[in-house]
Amino acid sequence: MIVSARNHLAAVSAGAIAANVIPHLAHGVTGKPFPTPFANPPGVGDSSPALNIVWAGMNAVGAGLVVFTERRRASTPAFVLSFALGATVAALGLRSYFGQVRGQR
Repeated sequence: MIVSARNHLAAVSAGAIAANVIPHLAHGVTGKPFPTPFANPPGVGDSSPALNIVWAGMNAVGAGLVVFTERRRASTPAFVLSFALGATVAALGLRSYFGQVRGQR
């Protein structure tokens, strides 16, 4: 089965979206406010824990839909590695961004 650049982009995107589920779900479940795109200002101000759970769910559905559209290739090593790469790069970027927003290093 041939994996195209579009398939790799889909896998990387799904991994990046999936990585964004973790901080929002963790803060929502623990009852802590955390920035979401719905905050004021977006991505900087805090949103309620409930809104973070909703945002985590939206991200999970988004990642799931991308994987579903690529379901024929989702079990290939190339797809899995691209997904993992997207998740790792996104997690590092999220860590850096939210560290700055929170005034941490």
